Amino acid sequence: MLTNIRNVYCVGRNYKLHAEELGNAVPDEPMIFMKPSHAVVSLNGETLELPATQGEVHYEAELVVRIGRSYEPGVAVDELVDEYAFGIDFTLRDVQTVIKKKGHPWTAAKGFKNSAPVTAFQTFPGAATLLEKDFTLTKNGEEVQRGNIGNMIFSLQDIVDYVGHHYGLGPGDVIFTGTPQGVGPTQAGDVLELAWDGESWGACTIGAAQ
Repeated sequence: MLTNIRNVYCVGRNYKLHAEELGNAVPDEPMIFMKPSHAVVSLNGETLELPATQGEVHYEAELVVRIGRSYEPGVAVDELVDEYAFGIDFTLRDVQTVIKKKGHPWTAAKGFKNSAPVTAFQTFPGAATLLEKDFTLTKNGEEVQRGNIGNMIFSLQDIVDYVGHHYGLGPGDVIFTGTPQGVGPTQAGDVLELAWDGESWGACTIGAAQ
């Protein structure tokens, strides 16, 4: 059960190869967008209903960190983050393409219900420890994404400093830290599973919204 989720910050284009695979420029500062807290659901093996009539829905696997104390300048990320999980930033890709051309906010493509499923949170082991292992996403048993935070354009410290300075951070805020290359479409019946160093953390089956 997910409780006490407050603000949901997300970092766009934080892996160079992911930016390139979508034909996007690599940013020179963190690109932050938000999802409603109502988008967050547990990734616990159940069926997730996603929009079925608005074009392709893409998966984007990500490390997710939870903030345990109020941000202050100079606070190390290991002191600020208390727990971590893995999640999927589901994206209505066709919708996003249209609204990007129009210069509109990304909410319609990123903020729909069930668009931010996350595994159970566990105690944060420190940023250095996270560098030692990869997270993966499999679709129907086949690995489609593999990420390591060492390949991020902006480190966890960069991210919390940027978000904390510009928007504020406090207990219960979570940050989706960006997705590696390999994003792609999903459809009803697909089974998606997130793992950390080969150990499953959570899975879901994709359903279609009624």
